[in-house]
Amino acid sequence: MDEKVEQFLLPQQSSDTRSILFGKYEMGRLLGQGTFAKVYYGKQLSSGESVAIKVISKDQVKKEGLMEQIKREISVMRLVRHPNVVELKEVMATKAKIFFVMEYVRGGELFAKVAKGKLKEDLARKYFQQLISAIDFCHSRGVSHRDLKPENLLLDENEDLKISDFGLSALPVQLLNDGLLHTQCGTPAYVAPEVLRKKGYDGAKADLWSCGVILFVLLAGFLPFQDENIMKMYRKVFKMDFEFPPWFSSESKRLISKLLVADPEKRITIPAIMRVPWFTKGFTRPIAFSIEDHPLPDKTEEEDLKAGSGLERSKSSPPNFNAFDLISSMSSGFDLSSLFLSKRKAASIFSSKSSVSTIMAKLELVAKGLRFSVVKMNESKVRMQGTAEGRKGKLSVTAEVFKVAPELAIVEFSKSAGDTLEYAKFCEEDVRPALKDIVWTWQGDNDGNGNGNDNDNGNADANNHLKS
Repeated sequence: MDEKVEQFLLPQQSSDTRSILFGKYEMGRLLGQGTFAKVYYGKQLSSGESVAIKVISKDQVKKEGLMEQIKREISVMRLVRHPNVVELKEVMATKAKIFFVMEYVRGGELFAKVAKGKLKEDLARKYFQQLISAIDFCHSRGVSHRDLKPENLLLDENEDLKISDFGLSALPVQLLNDGLLHTQCGTPAYVAPEVLRKKGYDGAKADLWSCGVILFVLLAGFLPFQDENIMKMYRKVFKMDFEFPPWFSSESKRLISKLLVADPEKRITIPAIMRVPWFTKGFTRPIAFSIEDHPLPDKTEEEDLKAGSGLERSKSSPPNFNAFDLISSMSSGFDLSSLFLSKRKAASIFSSKSSVSTIMAKLELVAKGLRFSVVKMNESKVRMQGTAEGRKGKLSVTAEVFKVAPELAIVEFSKSAGDTLEYAKFCEEDVRPALKDIVWTWQGDNDGNGNGNDNDNGNADANNHLKS
């Protein structure tokens, strides 16, 4: 890597001894520490916005075989942008460390509130509504969390819930030939019985079991299934051996009884939950935001990047391809393309040797041929809106073009609205063949990494997660 670029990336000390990261963030006090990462309070220099900066040692995660898990967490958090999910704002790296810049959530864990005792029903209902709303969005993007518990639910300054820690989450590429997940993971007291049986499970249905346990805990102040001997606790789970405290309302008991069902095929679904009168009381569905634009790097960063890498960015380059994206292509230590791209549908990103204007003209032509309305957002970004009503409304797709070298451009598609499966079909069956005359290569066509294994390498922290 060019010395000037590496120097630009490394944390620097300013004259007043503040630690400045990437010329963009001031790093402050330590907020928490895990086996492979430390989380610091930070502040964005340009806006003054508070952030949390998770710093991960690449050597440590490589040594423990957890790099794929880190890559998956980044890919997932980029997909699940929702008001009740902790936002991943940016990912950057040096040769030695990976930096997650995340939304700073001030209120701490929901667990701390529950540890003081049971919650009032209206408050428990509010948190449960926000949890289900966020999980519904995650599932619509093909993401199963797989470790839902009060410790992974944070509260912001407005006492609104934010789901965190997607380190054990699963994407569709991890499904085996039977269409199921097979890795045992999660926290024992919240794990669905089908996960324990080792015969494969549907991650979305397993998440709903965990939501049922969480609702019970919020209303009761203790777990439905508990025993000092973990095997005895599992037997209680299989036998559905639990009792409701006398203060539970009949409506809340009925809902929990439909969530804590041993047979996942008979477990209540999210659409059905959202029709339950107890749930709908005071519920307003938040508007989920899709991939959101971040400000482009400032002039100084642009100049440093160009001087160090020789790569050129178009004026309207997609924000998710930041300094790290450009520099990583020159470093053998950490290739960002595999973080964001190899686990995604092959038809969502392609490279082209055509000019930006030629690509944009072709995209508009294809969209109109598919009877999609077209809105040109700028010279390198277009939004295509379907006319037919799908399962989740009309499909809306954004396509962005950015230049990474004088004769090479990258085009990325992202779903702005509509159903995920309909979007996947649009990419694979409609867009791919229609664009063949301008495509150099589709991302993932020659990728040998996406083998579909649900592989956590058995290295999850034994204190928090089940061993395979």
